[in-house]
Amino acid sequence: MKNRSMSTVQKGFNSDLNIGSSHVHIQTEDWGKGNPFIVTKVFKNGAVVQSIKTPYGTVLPFGPVSDDQAIRLAMQEQHQKILDSLLSGQIHI
Repeated sequence: MKNRSMSTVQKGFNSDLNIGSSHVHIQTEDWGKGNPFIVTKVFKNGAVVQSIKTPYGTVLPFGPVSDDQAIRLAMQEQHQKILDSLLSGQIHI
């Protein structure tokens, strides 16, 4: 993993799906408090087809926080939202 301002980052979430004949991989990661974003990338057959970059301030009402548990929950919620959107057909790849 790249060094992002020497700050602690949360371990990410990864999921694999088969949608039709396509293999889809969803990866959500925390870029750390020095670069306060939660990023989810959707890969289709190995290529990035969508990237969602959410600032901490959007999902954490008090901005960058020291509460790692809050960041972890925000990551999990974003990851699940993308999974649900893919499975329901709201996100087309």
